[in-house]
Amino acid sequence: MVEIFYKSGGKIVTSDAVGILDKLGLDDVVWIDLFSPGGEEKRSVEDFLDTTIQSRATAEEIESSSRYSETDTTVYANTNFMIPAPEKYTMESVSFIIHEGIMVSVRTAPLRSFTDIQRKLISSYRSFPTGYHVLVGILENRIDMDADMIELMSKEIAQYSKRVSLGENVGEEFLLDINRLQENTMMVRENIVDKQRMITSIIRSDKFPRDVQSKMNILLKDVSSLINHTNFSFERLEYLQNTVLGLINLEQNKIMKVFTFVSLLLMPPTLIASIYGMNIKLPTVGGMWDFMILALVMVISVLCSVLIFKHRKMM
Repeated sequence: MVEIFYKSGGKIVTSDAVGILDKLGLDDVVWIDLFSPGGEEKRSVEDFLDTTIQSRATAEEIESSSRYSETDTTVYANTNFMIPAPEKYTMESVSFIIHEGIMVSVRTAPLRSFTDIQRKLISSYRSFPTGYHVLVGILENRIDMDADMIELMSKEIAQYSKRVSLGENVGEEFLLDINRLQENTMMVRENIVDKQRMITSIIRSDKFPRDVQSKMNILLKDVSSLINHTNFSFERLEYLQNTVLGLINLEQNKIMKVFTFVSLLLMPPTLIASIYGMNIKLPTVGGMWDFMILALVMVISVLCSVLIFKHRKMM
């Protein structure tokens, strides 16, 4: 699927027919968005721009040279866009190619950042006169969404912390939820660091317009603050995890203490019962009050044990 944004009559018009490129010049087109494109669509765009569109394997490379590179006429940039889900976040690799001021984006998943910028491009063309400005607009929108995502995660972490403070029951499921939040936080941080590398490369480039460079400096500061925030969130989750593990250990220690205390209380009666269970002649044996006397001795031994424990503050 392809969507072409080009100038016509002082405004931006869109077309999903790749054949329209045969009727347009390089100065007319602003953005070509390739969403899960077919081979014919990619070849038509490559012929129009006289350049090569990167493959998905190249877009997913982690080396710096593969994430951002430039030639005399073309800028290649690859970055990841995070897709939030109820249980687990996923990453979508997106390629950007800017040639002669025309931006080509290649993706395989629907992204809200693209939808928002497409709407703004149609309604306010002067804000996005070139593909460079479109790319910056997408990055600005994505970073704003990442900031909102981090804020929601912080609120979720605060809720879990409040549950621990209120003394709610915590167990295996609670720890698994914390682990899920840790993994999501690491993915968000990885996603933001990837944007930081891309923005730094754009700032160093001499191909982007000057008005774009000023926006990039502001974005770089925003990204740095987001990285610090994710670091704090991860440390908070680690502290919360340690607190929960400590509470679980305390609960287990209490249970073991009860079992130990009960065992110690029953030791004197067990000893007495064992002695009088021997097949030999013992004192008090042979009378009608034997059982009552032995039971009384056992009760007294238990009470003595309780008093000793209380005196030593062991219970």
